[in-house]
Amino acid sequence: MFASLFSGFALSLTLILAIGAQNAFVLRQGLRREHVFWVCLTCAISDAALIAAGVAGFGALAEAVPWFETTMRYGGAAFLIWYGTQNALSAWRGGAALSVNSQATQSLKRAITTILALTFLNPHVYLDTVVLIGSISAQYPDRLAFGVGAVSASFVFFFSLGYGARLLSPVFARSRSWQILDALIALTMWAIALKLLL
Repeated sequence: MFASLFSGFALSLTLILAIGAQNAFVLRQGLRREHVFWVCLTCAISDAALIAAGVAGFGALAEAVPWFETTMRYGGAAFLIWYGTQNALSAWRGGAALSVNSQATQSLKRAITTILALTFLNPHVYLDTVVLIGSISAQYPDRLAFGVGAVSASFVFFFSLGYGARLLSPVFARSRSWQILDALIALTMWAIALKLLL
């Protein structure tokens, strides 16, 4: 049981460590200290639901519904291009700097809507969680423990990223740091979109 639990944890952690749209948004929210708990919880619960679906055997969805993958790919690419453009414009304008005492400038509803879109409009999340984790879990005698380990990794990672971002607050007190972060996020979003389209 412990081997399955650890394997699920390790696999899930390696899959979500790469910087992507979801992680970049969580990092940004953590730096701004805006709705960090709810954004992290939404990410972790979303991952948990997708991992559970994969471990339960729904990894064959892409095969059963041929148009699903194509629709998700183009829809996800369009959203990532738009989101990357927003960050590029923010980097171009500049002037943003982190103020610990500043009021939240983004509503909770908008933050949750954005993170849900970044999560569920990204085809890679289905490939990583539902298909990959789901298919690998079938190789373990205790699939439930494997799934629990994978879900635990999501909770640990997102909350560590969201709240750990505060350690970088002094760096992001300068507007130039925000411009660089926004530019990197924009380039990351566009790169992911290009990869989806190609």
